[in-house]
Amino acid sequence: QVQLVESGGGLVQAGGSLRLSCAASGRTISNYNMGWFRQAPGKEREFVAAISRVGESTVYADSMKGRFTISRANAVATVYLQMNSLEPEDTAVYYCAASRYFQLMTTPQKYAHWGRGTQVTVSS
Repeated sequence: QVQLVESGGGLVQAGGSLRLSCAASGRTISNYNMGWFRQAPGKEREFVAAISRVGESTVYADSMKGRFTISRANAVATVYLQMNSLEPEDTAVYYCAASRYFQLMTTPQKYAHWGRGTQVTVSS
């Protein structure tokens, strides 16, 4: 199975940017559609974005459109999430996940493999 490790989280002021990375190992990353989710304290895990196996298709949650960009570099087995115009409401633990479903999925149950997450905190 594939192992996932997120990095790049941290503390940033509102309006700032961060780029998260998700490094994969164990299986060829191009076998998987990849997604980013987030979970704030006391809330359910929330879909952020997903990208297809070779990156030709992407999907975003409505609140992230225009601010977040998901991308992938299969040659280095890494998926990225560029986050711009960050808001305090974006504060959460961000998780990378891998899915074997043919279509891009937006629910956590469709992703079989998860990283441990990276904390993003946006101050006002």
